[in-house]
Amino acid sequence: MNIYEEICQRAEALQDFMKVRRQDFHTYAETGWFEIRTTSILVDELKKMGYKVLYGKDIFDPEARMGVPDQGELDRQYERAVSQGAIQPYAQAAKDGFTGAVAILECGEGPVIGMRFDIDALGVFEESAPTHRPAAEGFRSVNEGMMHACGHDGHAAIGLGVARVLMDMKDRLHGTVKLVFQPAEEGLRGARGIAGSGLLDDVDYMLANHMGARGAGEEQVGLTGGKSLASTKLDAYFSGTAAHAGAVPEKGCNAMLAAATAVLNLYAMPRHSEGGTRINVGTLQAGSGRNVICDRAKLEIEVRGATTEISDYLFDYARRIIESAAQMHGCSSEIKVMGAASSMWSDEELMERTMAVCREKLGLNVRPPREQGMGGSEDCAYLFDRVREHGGKAVFFNTLTPYPGPGHSTIFDIREEDLPNGVKVFCGLACDLMGL
Repeated sequence: MNIYEEICQRAEALQDFMKVRRQDFHTYAETGWFEIRTTSILVDELKKMGYKVLYGKDIFDPEARMGVPDQGELDRQYERAVSQGAIQPYAQAAKDGFTGAVAILECGEGPVIGMRFDIDALGVFEESAPTHRPAAEGFRSVNEGMMHACGHDGHAAIGLGVARVLMDMKDRLHGTVKLVFQPAEEGLRGARGIAGSGLLDDVDYMLANHMGARGAGEEQVGLTGGKSLASTKLDAYFSGTAAHAGAVPEKGCNAMLAAATAVLNLYAMPRHSEGGTRINVGTLQAGSGRNVICDRAKLEIEVRGATTEISDYLFDYARRIIESAAQMHGCSSEIKVMGAASSMWSDEELMERTMAVCREKLGLNVRPPREQGMGGSEDCAYLFDRVREHGGKAVFFNTLTPYPGPGHSTIFDIREEDLPNGVKVFCGLACDLMGL
């Protein structure tokens, strides 16, 4: 049996282990910067395997984190996580928005290989009908309004599977592996802080994965050509003056009117000749009563572009619209950047190598690269960019599984039987890069 056959055998043997872990993470879903219980379990498992594990403030540039919630909410979510079995002292270290972990396996001279596994859930209310498998089988999220609706529970489970396989084979490896269990991918908030920590500054190859929708065929792994969309997430705040809507409306400065003006003009932004653009106003929060001129309003907005330059163009245009809309109605405005990512892409040489390893050494069916890109945005672009700054290479792939509903929907689910394929690709590619 060669080393690649052994990887496949070991990955398949871990299917039950990963299923249990995935369903546990799904049951106790935690959104970005609140993944306290999830982090504590990951750190505990990785330490028991024998890894050197960094966590808490040791894996971040604290000032580079984005979209961290207020302290009161962080405290409430910490108490919730502790009540649900978070393991100390790891939970305490993760308390103030320092979730996630980096596990390191050093095996002498050789390449340094990084692997990213995101771990956060979404702010989605999960379906409770018995037609939804997690509800029927008893692992629906117990945290209402938090749901693993994008497969990151599967990513965390794959990461633990990779850790087990590599540790069991460490005597034959040469080089270093860094397993990055990243928080707050949703909203593009978590990777920049990790990139800024310096932990990836010696990484030669950065690998990342996402569950992907399998069609009617037998494809097990997907590769994406082209680029992901660059994006900026922003909150816009409008401050006006309250007044009696009937008696003295002229005394007020209507923040809701300023916000509404901004919304209409944001959607009217001119597009860009050099690539695709996206704009969405996701929420508008305003008003306190039907007879009160509104003095506070908030918009949650995202812009996306085919390139980082196009996304920056949209953000700058949106900023001018927001400021002008506020001024029109006698209000002031404030903009807070809550998340961002540059355009992400795979190095062609490493993508071709990944495809060859999957097909020729692991016996996996591969969906050819799609040049139109992935359509969404990914903040592991920060990790890729950091590695490329010193000459490293990066690749992004999909572990394919049937989806009963689209990503981010209330009925989203994955099939645990497909998780071993993700383990095979990470471990197989690592061994190939080490020359084994």
